[in-house]
Amino acid sequence: MSRPATGTTSTAPTARQVWTRVRGAALVVALILAGGLALATLQSSDAHGALDPRSADPHGSRAVAELLKARGVTVTLAGTLAEATAATDTGTTLLVTTPDLLTNTQQSTLRSAMTDSTGRTVLVGAGRSSLRTLAPGVTSALSVPVRERAPACTMETATRAGSVDLGGERYEPSPGTNAAACYPSDGLPTLLVLQGTGTGTGTGDTVLLGSPDILYNSRLDQRGNASLALQLLGSRPHLVWYLPSLSDSSATADTPADDTTGNFLSLIPSGWLWGTLQLALAALLAAFWRGRRLGPLVTERLPVALRASEATEGRARLYRKANARDRAASVLRTATRTRLAPLLGVPVQDAHSPDRLLPALSARLPETTAEPRDLLFGPAPADDATLIRLADQLDALEREVRTS
Repeated sequence: MSRPATGTTSTAPTARQVWTRVRGAALVVALILAGGLALATLQSSDAHGALDPRSADPHGSRAVAELLKARGVTVTLAGTLAEATAATDTGTTLLVTTPDLLTNTQQSTLRSAMTDSTGRTVLVGAGRSSLRTLAPGVTSALSVPVRERAPACTMETATRAGSVDLGGERYEPSPGTNAAACYPSDGLPTLLVLQGTGTGTGTGDTVLLGSPDILYNSRLDQRGNASLALQLLGSRPHLVWYLPSLSDSSATADTPADDTTGNFLSLIPSGWLWGTLQLALAALLAAFWRGRRLGPLVTERLPVALRASEATEGRARLYRKANARDRAASVLRTATRTRLAPLLGVPVQDAHSPDRLLPALSARLPETTAEPRDLLFGPAPADDATLIRLADQLDALEREVRTS
């Protein structure tokens, strides 16, 4: 008897079936990505040029730059640390918009320039990663929302400006520090002016501004924001406006001041972190609820009686739909071996062992024309015709054993 064609049949779904199942979810994901891209584009256009003295966007700072120019202050825009330090002199105010972006090497270079300067350095939103180098002896506390705050100090600049919109970083100077602390929140100032911070020949001061809101175009005309901004930035005839950038060649000298993971997490709004935690907790509670609701599996009687032929036909259609010829052949062979074992005197637990079943079958049918090993333990059929022929041959083998 010829061997049936060898081949394997995978039960894995085809590419068409996979696409049919996932196309709905893929469409939803595509719509979410498109909406997020559109929203990010709109938001990025609104926030373009944040703290840029050339930008007229709501978060730009063109308005305060123009007011300073009208008062006779020369405004110089610096895109690199080298440009910023080279443009400073005795009558200069250096504004650093995002000091936390500076690397360790950049901070050290900037600190050296500050200690030898007789001008003023304004650090906007300086946090823990930059205060260690740029303002030793000052630590930052938990940030607070920006809102209207009163001066609550005797510094002439603050009392002249009155209430302003401040918040963000809060600062805590070490005891003995010569500093003017204004606009407090829970006892800690959001504006701190350090007098004579240099350890070299410089006698300049350093201004720590907790948040940049008083410099925004959208807030400059509110309360005393314009007064405070003009006094802090216009006390010297020359203002160097330094916008730190990752494209600065000096930024590639070493890694950022904080670790990469910390910097990445700092870019994520706190609301998203809390939202993710809440979603994770909700998922755990839902899983627990569903698990208790379902309970253990319980066998039940079917509500209706099904004919064996209908159940067999239904399963066969499922196998055919999935092209699971290997599964179908395995079921046929397993059932045949299970029925043959008692007839051959082989224990049922050994029915699927070729070493036990085949010798007993050969002893029972020494002159059979069938190839028992290929029929009972052979490979999966390559096509439907081979599967049908296998089923017929298994039936014939079983009848031959029963009648022998």
